[in-house]
Amino acid sequence: MEVRERLNDVLARIHLSEKSSNRPKGAVALVAISKTFDADAIRPAIDAGQRVFGENRVQEAQGKWPELKRETPDIELHLIGPLQSNKAADAVTLFDVIETIDREKIARAVAGEMERQDRRPRLYVQVNTGLEPQKAGIAPEEAATFVDFCRSELGLAIEGLMCIPPVDENPGPHFALLAKIAGRCGLEKLSMGMSGDFETAIAFGATSVRVGSAIFGAR
Repeated sequence: MEVRERLNDVLARIHLSEKSSNRPKGAVALVAISKTFDADAIRPAIDAGQRVFGENRVQEAQGKWPELKRETPDIELHLIGPLQSNKAADAVTLFDVIETIDREKIARAVAGEMERQDRRPRLYVQVNTGLEPQKAGIAPEEAATFVDFCRSELGLAIEGLMCIPPVDENPGPHFALLAKIAGRCGLEKLSMGMSGDFETAIAFGATSVRVGSAIFGAR
């Protein structure tokens, strides 16, 4: 199956999940995760009409997306991997959405770069719903306070929350927890769900799902 066919299959599954969850068509955005794939592998998805993509690493994205964005200016690029403070300047330059704000140092670095560059990528806070030590994200019990800090202390307009549930657990409770925290913070955007569980995420209120291998194939 080609990229275009796999993309259309994922979009059809998203629309079916929207319908079965009594949500309007178009309520859920597809972020096509193109990490590890080169520009030639990504172009078929762009040619098929996909415009929202996600990358895990700033340096890898710098190698392919400036050219792809020049070719197709209406592309929206999301950073979905952990951000180091020394990459904040590059991230603010390249990405339209940064989904992985998860600690004060990163929030301050991004806020400073947004002022310096006069560029305003949209921002999400990543929550480590499974409290996994190897995974980025702020602890669930600290998330609301952190969102308030970003807003009140740094003037950052946090748009939503993001999570990556533990691979060996039922993702449903993690999605439910993220939605609960978002409600407490007055946030409507939820980035949750990947190739193996995005339909479950949609049932729990995801407004965007991050799908890679189901579109581009195994890495």
